[in-house]
Amino acid sequence: MFSRLQRSLSSARRTVCEDWIAALPGEKLRLFQDVVREWEFTHAMMSVALDEALTLRTRGELICARQQVSVATDLLARLAATLVATSDVVSNRGRYVPHLPQVEPLKTEFFRGETGQNAAHWNLFLHHVLFADRSRFFQKLRILSDTIERIVHEFDDTAEDIMHGVSIQPVNGWDKLECLQFDFNTCLCESEVVLKSFLRALPADQLPALMIELDKLPAAKRVDQRRRARLRLSRASA
Repeated sequence: MFSRLQRSLSSARRTVCEDWIAALPGEKLRLFQDVVREWEFTHAMMSVALDEALTLRTRGELICARQQVSVATDLLARLAATLVATSDVVSNRGRYVPHLPQVEPLKTEFFRGETGQNAAHWNLFLHHVLFADRSRFFQKLRILSDTIERIVHEFDDTAEDIMHGVSIQPVNGWDKLECLQFDFNTCLCESEVVLKSFLRALPADQLPALMIELDKLPAAKRVDQRRRARLRLSRASA
């Protein structure tokens, strides 16, 4: 995924590519690594759970497969909440940054599903309508957050049908989970690129305030009560 993003960035204006490949100074680098490490750790656990579910399903072990889908769904929701909350923090803090970084629109070829591709089309359209870098930056953050939420909502609905055994076309449901996981990974990679670019543009004297705001995000990792109740029911029925 990152190799595809790098190819895209290399064809964009030089400053966009430089923001990604250039090293961050001390404190900014540590903050970026800490944030991204947590994202990727949660995503890795989610991917393992989903891969295990797909493997169990091919073996015909449907009860265990559904349990792993439940785990993957929970982890995906937690990570999505963190990504969206981080995007909100960056957006709010961005109001105080005089020179925001350039961004490139989402690429349709980086998505498999209709939701991600539609978001990329819309982002590309707005990118050419909005000429100011500030407007493009905030617009991409909004579209990226909205796309993450939509993908997770679709994943949640599809997983719920599978966990309750009510999917009309079970094979299509399992394929859709894999497709949505792929598109979510694209959003994760895009979030990392935007975050690093933002940190490069952030004035050093604003870094402490950003760190404080990010430290207040653990509550965003909680899964909403409605989802928790559904997950408990799915595990009980399994």
